[in-house]
Amino acid sequence: MLDTRELGRRPGSQREVTRTVPAPADLGIEVLRVPEGAPVELDLRLEAVMEGVLVTGTATAALEGECVRCLEPVSDEIEARFQELYVYDDQGHTHHGRDKAEEGDDETSRLEDDLLDLEPLLRDAVVLALPFQPLCRDDCPGLCPECGARLADDPDHTHDAAVDPRWARLAELKQGDE
Repeated sequence: MLDTRELGRRPGSQREVTRTVPAPADLGIEVLRVPEGAPVELDLRLEAVMEGVLVTGTATAALEGECVRCLEPVSDEIEARFQELYVYDDQGHTHHGRDKAEEGDDETSRLEDDLLDLEPLLRDAVVLALPFQPLCRDDCPGLCPECGARLADDPDHTHDAAVDPRWARLAELKQGDE
């Protein structure tokens, strides 16, 4: 939660905020995440506008996970950018005579007692900025489909060509001709 009372409700007023917060649980995807409790650096600009507070900023954090090809550990850093308008909770936003909150408008972020909750915004920004399939290196060869050996450790790794049992008889005929 971030307090916006110091900002006031005068449109045009703004404030720069830098914070380090612990990462919430499950911040990431299955194969790449920000470890729970790890420091997340937030650089924020809060701007008062007519409807509420516009938050613009970046989040920087360390990542850990595993390569999707060879399952080796992966470490990286992410910088996620975000922007969100938090509407004042006492703002009388109406749409054709009905309050948006009554319509179940979950898309609108709201200030609660001049406090804003950054966790949903942080979670969305970080998850969207993550690579879909993290790799230990761009040219990672992965694992051998036959035995599971890591191909980066043994680039010349091969297996004798196993003959498909459905074609075994045909292979025997070919050997008989030679």
